[in-house]
Amino acid sequence: MVARSVAGMNTIDSITLEVTDLPGAEAFYSRAFDLGDRLRLSRSDAATSGFRGYTLSLIVRQPADARLVLDDAIAAGATVLKPAAKSLWGFGGTVQAPDGAVWNIATSSKKDAVPPSRTIENFVLLLGADDVKASKAFYVERGIRVGKSFGSYVDFEMPEASIGLGLYKRAALAKSAGVDAAGSGSHRIVIGGGLGEVTDPDDFTWAQTA
Repeated sequence: MVARSVAGMNTIDSITLEVTDLPGAEAFYSRAFDLGDRLRLSRSDAATSGFRGYTLSLIVRQPADARLVLDDAIAAGATVLKPAAKSLWGFGGTVQAPDGAVWNIATSSKKDAVPPSRTIENFVLLLGADDVKASKAFYVERGIRVGKSFGSYVDFEMPEASIGLGLYKRAALAKSAGVDAAGSGSHRIVIGGGLGEVTDPDDFTWAQTA
């Protein structure tokens, strides 16, 4: 397949989470995170169990911001998977929303410099891949350029996107999130962007957006 590079093609405009309790999910996300149209919800009873194979990351400026967002999510009903703490890469924590989605709130900074804020600097979707090389090739063939790639991790360049995209070996992604890697059934997520109606090698579904 010939790689394509068309303006607007290598974008993610929205993430749609499929939930069983739509009113409950709407209440949770309106209180926990302020992501506007980038996060959408739809009702679904599709069978799913265990780890759904992806994480959603919200990147903030400093540790105080991460604590604030995490505390709001926990107060709204999220379950703590990894408590907020310093790490080799910065500071952060991981929670699971009542609908089952796993959220990582993090910053590369280890010190606070200004008063805390709920401002989200970056929103990133990290997909768990059974075969990182094959999944990477799928996206590269469709015009999405690789920014960083090492070992079992790939970070794509998506300068026009409001949501970033990365790949990580599924087992490693589950471990980093603090959950068991076992899981089956629907991912219960639809990626809205410029690739059109496609499904990647790990059965993640894309839907065309304007």
